[in-house]
Amino acid sequence: MNKGIIIAIPIVIAIIVGVIAMATMSNESSNMEIEDILDKEIRTSDSPEVDEKLDEIEKIADENEYEVLPREWQTSGPFQIDRNQYAIGEKIFLRIGGLGVQEKGQIAVMRPLNNTHYSVYLTVPFDGANKEGFNYYLSPQLSAVRGLCSVDDIMGKWALVFRGTNYPNLNFEIIDKVIPGTSIDPVC
Repeated sequence: MNKGIIIAIPIVIAIIVGVIAMATMSNESSNMEIEDILDKEIRTSDSPEVDEKLDEIEKIADENEYEVLPREWQTSGPFQIDRNQYAIGEKIFLRIGGLGVQEKGQIAVMRPLNNTHYSVYLTVPFDGANKEGFNYYLSPQLSAVRGLCSVDDIMGKWALVFRGTNYPNLNFEIIDKVIPGTSIDPVC
């Protein structure tokens, strides 16, 4: 009986190893089939139209190399903006914090008309009695309604004027760089 057990154990082990090996080979072949199918779907060299479009996209990406400028917080009392220069299409982050209860007014965002004159782009009301702080994002964009027909109407030195307070203005500039994906086609 001991000899039977000694002979049976290696046979059982061999059967188990054989079953595991067959299962593993079965998995590998199905994985290889899936990988081959996925690889075929990813290949783009099958069509010259696709290759042309990819080349065009790469060219546009190279032309529009865009680097986010570092944050340089500008402060005027409880008002702050995150940079002094922005690209066309970039959001301007306005942070308001620590308004006094008696402080109430408007933030007038002034766009340049020429070197000496401005026009109100939009106003943002604030009231320290209701809320002592909040964040506001704005993104100047082309708009026929606002008279911003081309990027030339957006570029230049802008100002934030804090109406109802004695805080000095904050100035920033929108420069001749465009965030990829931003439409700069004239709208008027």
